[in-house]
Amino acid sequence: MAFKRTYQYIITAFLAMLVLGCIEEIEFETETFESALVIEATITNEMGVQEIVLSRTFRFEDDGPVPETGATVRILSNGASIGFSEVEPGIYLSDSPFAAQSNIDYQLKITTSNGRSYSSTLTQLTNITQIDEIIPMRETNDDGVNGMSIYVNSFDPSGNSKYYRYEYEETYKIVAPRYVSEDLFVYEPDSCLVELVDRPIEQRVCYNTVKSINLNLINTNAFSEDRVSNHLIRFISSENYILSYRYTILVKQYIQSREAYTYFETLNEFTGEGSLFSQTQPGFFSGNISSDSNSEEKVIGFFDVSSVSNKRIFFNYDEFYPSEPIPPYASPCNEAAPQQFSLGGCGSLITDLLNNRIKYLGLNDPPGPEEGPYLVVPRPCGDCTALGSSTVPDFWEE
Repeated sequence: MAFKRTYQYIITAFLAMLVLGCIEEIEFETETFESALVIEATITNEMGVQEIVLSRTFRFEDDGPVPETGATVRILSNGASIGFSEVEPGIYLSDSPFAAQSNIDYQLKITTSNGRSYSSTLTQLTNITQIDEIIPMRETNDDGVNGMSIYVNSFDPSGNSKYYRYEYEETYKIVAPRYVSEDLFVYEPDSCLVELVDRPIEQRVCYNTVKSINLNLINTNAFSEDRVSNHLIRFISSENYILSYRYTILVKQYIQSREAYTYFETLNEFTGEGSLFSQTQPGFFSGNISSDSNSEEKVIGFFDVSSVSNKRIFFNYDEFYPSEPIPPYASPCNEAAPQQFSLGGCGSLITDLLNNRIKYLGLNDPPGPEEGPYLVVPRPCGDCTALGSSTVPDFWEE
């Protein structure tokens, strides 16, 4: 899921508060630790391979979550069993594509490698509501920053949706500003010798895709109708290079049950400013998954069966910023002329080329004092694959 990294860090902070209690002096090392199973499980009505992620909580000083491997994962529905297989540590994919159906009970069943079993409550697919439109708008936000706001509109005339969660995937074009058709190749490292070779054109234009990591929730209970109007999905500063050429965003709208919404809303509170070390520290909040044999065991996660709607838009920078300079590039593109040779060996030109840190720009003729014979720039400035992939996405439209 797109928010799994944020999810893990929220959970880690939450459990740390449980075991440490209110503290006056912050120590970034966990003295006591309680391992708990973390379950990320959302299945949808979108036909495809469904994913469930299992891990364990981790200490602040650890690098990240510990995958829960070797588990048996299945979903029961109307007497049938849908199996999942572990394709990467802690990541379980359904053995065949399927889509959740309305008016059918689904239940998640997990048995870990140590023989402990866990079950969710019976859950049904939520109401199906489509996204009406995605609106890009140039504006200045409340912090006085000019940029592009991405809004979503949605409406359920039946009034049965009410609880919405949003994710997005954004993709943007990258054009290396100092790309040239030649490059330097170190053909004799011991002798510090280089030659000019042709470069692939694929290093000039690239694409990068980034998924959202934050929980974006809204409910319509306080509104006169079940309508989401101009709900902010993403704000991008006009100084952000991802807007420089062409940009697309895929917005995903999940309709959640009231119980799922409440769970994620509570979870989201832990990302608020000051919440981690707040003097108000709530007790453990549970989802809809529990241990089959130990009611006291803490299990973190929610088995969510949500309807989903997707919508994508494209726009170019000059559509909203005509005749204005594009944003600054991701990397400063200062020219340099590092020395090829140094006393007793090779200069920094050779070291940087071998470590793929620089790209050739042109000849430095004549070289200045303590300069080499070639002009170079940082790799991202001459090679877009430092920031993305040269493969054009299947969905891309010019």
